[in-house]
Amino acid sequence: MQDGDELNALRAALRQVAADRMAQDSAHDLAHLDRVWTSVQQLAQIEGGADLKVLLGSAYLHDLVNVPKDHPNRSRASTLAAAAAAPILRENGFDNHQVAAAQHAIAAHSFSAGLVPKSQEARILRDADRLDALGAIGIARTFAVSGALGRAIYDEADPFAEQRDLDDGVFALDHWPLKLFRLPEDMLTEAGCAMAHARVADMRLFARRLAQELGRALPDDWA
Repeated sequence: MQDGDELNALRAALRQVAADRMAQDSAHDLAHLDRVWTSVQQLAQIEGGADLKVLLGSAYLHDLVNVPKDHPNRSRASTLAAAAAAPILRENGFDNHQVAAAQHAIAAHSFSAGLVPKSQEARILRDADRLDALGAIGIARTFAVSGALGRAIYDEADPFAEQRDLDDGVFALDHWPLKLFRLPEDMLTEAGCAMAHARVADMRLFARRLAQELGRALPDDWA
């Protein structure tokens, strides 16, 4: 177990590596890494059984290779990041076991990779990364990413997809019921599940306020 000073020094070093090496966008930047690190610490404290050094390494290097969401190689991003992280971790004092543990957490954190997290660190990192897609920051990230991809905020004729199929490749708001509202049930830790439910409740409140501003009634499956 590392003491606080050692972890802080290691965090500064890994954060600098990410700043130098990571292709950043407004949803995958240093602030995102800082939020994930905050969340993994909270989850680790509640859940127990995790190596904080491994979590630190994986939190700051999990987006080392960032492939855009609409890119055909998106599903390979986390495994590419895990491979790229290995020499950096070794250079920063991680032993072979810790390198392998961090690599697994990085590779398994991604939704699109489809890998099963097999360790406590991997479960915690995946939950922490998914928490950052929810709540107030999740609302901001949804519209930031969709705006960068040239997608509309919502379908002005049918904002809540009452008479059409959901399509988050065209409308940002559709991403919530298609994926984000479902995340709480896919969390791997009890603490992560509870936090996710609370954050989704905030998003549903936003949807209710939006419906009011649009002069519409919010459908029951959004409420």
